[in-house]
Amino acid sequence: MLDQMLNSANFDYLGRGINAANMRQEVIAQNIANINTPLYKRSQLNFEELLQKEIFPDESNTLPLVRTNDKHLPVGHLNYHAMPEIVMDNSTTMRVDRNNVDLDMEMASMAKNQIYYNAMTTQLGGYINRLRDTIQSGQ
Repeated sequence: MLDQMLNSANFDYLGRGINAANMRQEVIAQNIANINTPLYKRSQLNFEELLQKEIFPDESNTLPLVRTNDKHLPVGHLNYHAMPEIVMDNSTTMRVDRNNVDLDMEMASMAKNQIYYNAMTTQLGGYINRLRDTIQSGQ
């Protein structure tokens, strides 16, 4: 029973979202640290788009069928497990030395990522509190 609660989709999505936010923070910090490095190309982290493709694989914005019992017929469940990926941006050049890091854009990305991280940790904390309350109410 506890296994089912801790291995739920919500718990998995929130955990991967928090890991993606941590990785994004590292990527942004690396971009800022290399702002004066000639020929450096900024990187960015893609995760939310990949997660959306995992949740809605056919782009119809409807949830895929899932087997809730071993006796149900298989429905061809998607085995795709979205993980964050780092992508280099080679499309732009900001300066003469061909570095494309824009400090204002990186700082805005960092602020946005901080809000995203706070929202994810708040949701995960709420989920864990609801589990705790459910467990304690059974005593």
